[in-house]
Amino acid sequence: MTVERDELLSRRFYLVVFYICALIMAVITFYSIYVSLNEYLTNGKVIIGQVLVNTEFPFKGLSKLVTYLMIVSVVGWYCVTKLGGDKVKNIPKSIKTVLQLVVLVILIISIYEFFYNFIIWNALITADLLHGHLKLDNLYMPYPNPNTPWNLVFATKMSLAALIISSHGFYVISKKT
Repeated sequence: MTVERDELLSRRFYLVVFYICALIMAVITFYSIYVSLNEYLTNGKVIIGQVLVNTEFPFKGLSKLVTYLMIVSVVGWYCVTKLGGDKVKNIPKSIKTVLQLVVLVILIISIYEFFYNFIIWNALITADLLHGHLKLDNLYMPYPNPNTPWNLVFATKMSLAALIISSHGFYVISKKT
């Protein structure tokens, strides 16, 4: 097998995996929006990410949709960088510098959000255990808007995905300068 053929097969593989990830992200997102919208219209309230934490797929007892969303987000990002990572070499240094700073800001925010959500989630779990019950998946934070609280499993997993993606993005853009 020639090097060019091997590179072409590798590129096709990353492209197929990316499209699968994008399709899964779209399906999960549309499902979540549909169910959340129905819940909001019925109850007048919705907890962001709750439907993704409560829905196990393909059957009860297996992984939750939020886990799949986290995984395909990171894998999809990785495929994008493998497909287009060489394009970073051709970007002018001034634009790379701006992109590095933007990605660094996103990285800092995602580090903060991950630890913030994880610590809050851990504190609420501990408080529940002190009261004799455990409800890991139904804990939420009514911040920044009490009318639209965030499920802490969802917030923690998605901020972890953002942390991984932004760390990798910063690495990719920095190593090519």
